[in-house]
Amino acid sequence: MKSTRIKMNPLIAANWKMNKGIKEADSFIKEFRGYFKANNKEVVICPPSTLLPYISGLIKNMGIKLGAQNMHFEDKGAFTGEISPLMVKDAGCEYVILGHSERRQHFNENDELINKKVKAALNHGLKPILCIGETLEQRESNITIKIIKSQLTECLKNINENEVRAIVVAYEPVWAIGTGKNATPEQAQEVHACIRKQLGELYGNAIASKIRIIYGGSVKPENSKELLSMKDINGALVGGASLDAKSFADICSSA
Repeated sequence: MKSTRIKMNPLIAANWKMNKGIKEADSFIKEFRGYFKANNKEVVICPPSTLLPYISGLIKNMGIKLGAQNMHFEDKGAFTGEISPLMVKDAGCEYVILGHSERRQHFNENDELINKKVKAALNHGLKPILCIGETLEQRESNITIKIIKSQLTECLKNINENEVRAIVVAYEPVWAIGTGKNATPEQAQEVHACIRKQLGELYGNAIASKIRIIYGGSVKPENSKELLSMKDINGALVGGASLDAKSFADICSSA
């Protein structure tokens, strides 16, 4: 299904999750440097928090942005094991992933908490990559659109028109995270179009048309080009395939 894409620079984000130490990160960046061409796309690497300052130094002058995988909504305090927006900013980050399905599933994060994090990120000049998506049970119950609309509305509560422009929305069907399954380009486009429509209802179509909506869920070099050709898919949040430099570079090249 061919469609006219909404024109904006695509964003390709690597979510390394809980993977890689300093030596592995160093090796990845050295290899990736040989493949990477910026060319009208924005590339973000989101390593574990222990690697943020180190990666920041490695990617300097490469035209690559840095992102954190999560953060607390408070600036400081007795929150053992957490990382604050000030720390994220200090480490050199421009982006932060919020509301990832694994945070929702394993750490019981809900829309109310994610909303607090989104507000905190915006208050400190960070750009949230806001993740929303349905489980397999919800998809099979035909309530995907209902879930998406609810998550989006609650996570963006009290976010104004100026603030929302800095947000990237990532649609990640939970049933496709790390399973090897992925939504077909048509399935992904259908939900992305729904997200843009909902953004239009919340903020007006002019603003909605400028918000990047990216797809995450077993994105690989083999399927990335077709996914990224869809009208409302403005990039990708890449998990497992981002751990290999050549694989991630191929996905970047397909945008």
